Amino acid sequence: MHRVGSAGSNGGSVRTRKEKKLTYVLNDANDTKHCAGINCLDVLKSSVSSDQSYLFTGSRDGTLKRWAFDEDATFCSATFESHVDWVNDAALAGESTLVSCSSDTTVKTWDGLSDGVCTRTLRQHSDYVTCLAVAAKNSNVVASGGLGGEVFIWDIEAALSPVTKPNDTMEDSSSNGGSNGLGNSQPVTSLRTVGSSNNISVQSSPSHGYTPTVAKGHKESVYALAMNDTGTMLVSGGTEKVLRVWDPRTGSKSMKLRGHTDNVRVLLLDSTGRFCLSGSSDSMIRLWDLGQQRCLHTYAVHTDSVWALACSPSFSHVYSGGRDQCLYLTDLGTRESVLLCTKEHPIQQLALQDDSIWVATTDSSVERWPAEVQSPQKVFQRGGSFLAGNLSFNRARVSLEGLNPPPAYKEPSIVVPGTHPIVQHEILNNKRQILTKDAAGSVKLWDITRGIVVEDYGKISFEEKKEELFEMVSIPSWFTVDTRLGCLSLHLETPQCFSAEMYSADLKVSGRPEDDKINLARETLKGLLGHWLAKKKHKPKPQALASGDILSVKDTKKNPAASKSEDSSTANDPVYPPFEFPSVSPPSIITEGSQGGPWRKKITEFTGTEDEKDFPLWCLDAVLNNRLPPRENTKLSFFLHPCEGSNVQVVTLGKLSAPRILRVHKVTNYVVEKMVLDNPLDSLAIDGASVSGGPQQLFAGNGLLQSGSKPWQKLRPSIEILCNNQVLSPEMSLATVRAYIWKKPEDLILNYRVAIAR
Repeated sequence: MHRVGSAGSNGGSVRTRKEKKLTYVLNDANDTKHCAGINCLDVLKSSVSSDQSYLFTGSRDGTLKRWAFDEDATFCSATFESHVDWVNDAALAGESTLVSCSSDTTVKTWDGLSDGVCTRTLRQHSDYVTCLAVAAKNSNVVASGGLGGEVFIWDIEAALSPVTKPNDTMEDSSSNGGSNGLGNSQPVTSLRTVGSSNNISVQSSPSHGYTPTVAKGHKESVYALAMNDTGTMLVSGGTEKVLRVWDPRTGSKSMKLRGHTDNVRVLLLDSTGRFCLSGSSDSMIRLWDLGQQRCLHTYAVHTDSVWALACSPSFSHVYSGGRDQCLYLTDLGTRESVLLCTKEHPIQQLALQDDSIWVATTDSSVERWPAEVQSPQKVFQRGGSFLAGNLSFNRARVSLEGLNPPPAYKEPSIVVPGTHPIVQHEILNNKRQILTKDAAGSVKLWDITRGIVVEDYGKISFEEKKEELFEMVSIPSWFTVDTRLGCLSLHLETPQCFSAEMYSADLKVSGRPEDDKINLARETLKGLLGHWLAKKKHKPKPQALASGDILSVKDTKKNPAASKSEDSSTANDPVYPPFEFPSVSPPSIITEGSQGGPWRKKITEFTGTEDEKDFPLWCLDAVLNNRLPPRENTKLSFFLHPCEGSNVQVVTLGKLSAPRILRVHKVTNYVVEKMVLDNPLDSLAIDGASVSGGPQQLFAGNGLLQSGSKPWQKLRPSIEILCNNQVLSPEMSLATVRAYIWKKPEDLILNYRVAIAR
């Protein structure tokens, strides 16, 4: 505690650029399951080289997963983690190349048969990438479309080959199993070349490298793409309600087809590229003849937006699903339709496998239903079919009149379960725990500095439990949280994240001085990067460049954050138990460094070679050098006066300042010392240092009085501290008093008096 001067300034410095944030995503106990809606799926059928079929799914949780089949069961055989936002579409190109696109604006390619190796990240889009299209017989051609009307056609072979690429169009990804931990084991471009030490260096990129073909013409967002087998025709649709047809080899537009009255959401082309099916938010399915440039038929099957289509191999029957949660089979020739099944969630995408159909919905689970793909007539023979109208309101009227036939199938043949996404959360006042409720109504309590569920309450009232867990404690908000990925994502931004401190004793950290303060963000970062630090220590000291040169002492000095004596700073700076994250189902980190864009990776999969190119510099500075940025609002100003009518002496006249986390009993000690001692400040031991500077510094740090060391304590009077005429608990912090007792914007006023005998 010290007097607040009459004038002063914090320097008024303004940061000219926004620092990059670090996010960590907490995974549930079983991270082999998706924890958010499934946006896309595709099936890799068995081939000559492999008799195993696989299902690939992409989710709003930001990951893709590969599922293997064992008789009538499925199990997750790989997780593909690198995207930092929703995975919106995925498709298989060739034998085993998996292509995915995301709301993080990237398209990524993966080795679909690996343990999750991302082979390249393609950064050309400026907004969410919503859809992909591949050519079944030309595995090199992949098209991507997104918000903002962007459509790009990629030559995957050229994109993956180790030739010089233009800057920021191509780069190796942040992926599992990478050469540097955030790269890959495939040939890399000259944008990032891997040297003998597996460190990444950046080289200049000439402008004559590979760039994708651009299909220019869309003025608004693109939601759907389809390509014929040979990759010579591309169809796109979106919010402009029209179909545009392109030559993907040149990017030139060949025709525009009108008919839908709302957004075009899904497209299918037959193998030759002559016939096209489209589904729209106007609830209609349309069949187009691209040769004649006209619509042949409209099918009013659904009562709401059509989001998913899948066609029989002969293009004679279409399976359709959408917002009305129904899956229909329609004969395109006879217009006969039958309800296959009903779901509890809107249907996002469909994929055929043998005689079955996989159904992805906004739920985190995936189901396989019977579909009689080889002979669809068998489904109609079960009865319950109807003729699809050609006006949408006819179908809606039938639905309203309750004439819907029962579904042909009641139960799926296989269910791949997911975990329920979090739909509600509340940060508790201790700023270390979050109460969550998932889509099934289950309520859990998370410890965010350990990344675990500390209590699973089951299906109880979220509001009642929130009230029950209320604590009268005030700690600064040092993180933000969202559940966009279906799980908890905690965001740390400097300098705000370093605003919260707690005493070691309150965190039950042993072996520290009583008044030792712990910064919650720094200790959390140490816990998150514990595996990285451990591997970093065991790396050989010389750092080789891509050219094979060894960094000189002069070069090392240029990088103080990475080159400062890390062994000494980290060896004596262990991760404390309240900040130890699990190695099973560990959290994932999402962040970016000075190069390469954002990435995502599990904390156990770092290699130790990552540096400021991969992590924000402020993060490395805090973990390696214990160097935190200047922080605001760590101190609190207050006045300390005798209670009105009390005859105790006045101990101070001016305004005092102390750490926000200072306990009331420390203020009591200060009052007692001032009352008993004539000149208490000559040799007061405060935070392990002798105070100098005379009366200007009344109470520095936490003002810990060494118990048993002062003879005046035998004469100690019993003092109590009050605020707004309420006696304060000795364990309350000044911040808590201000937030819950004082409740005013003005400086806090505390009063003291001799304790009244009770």
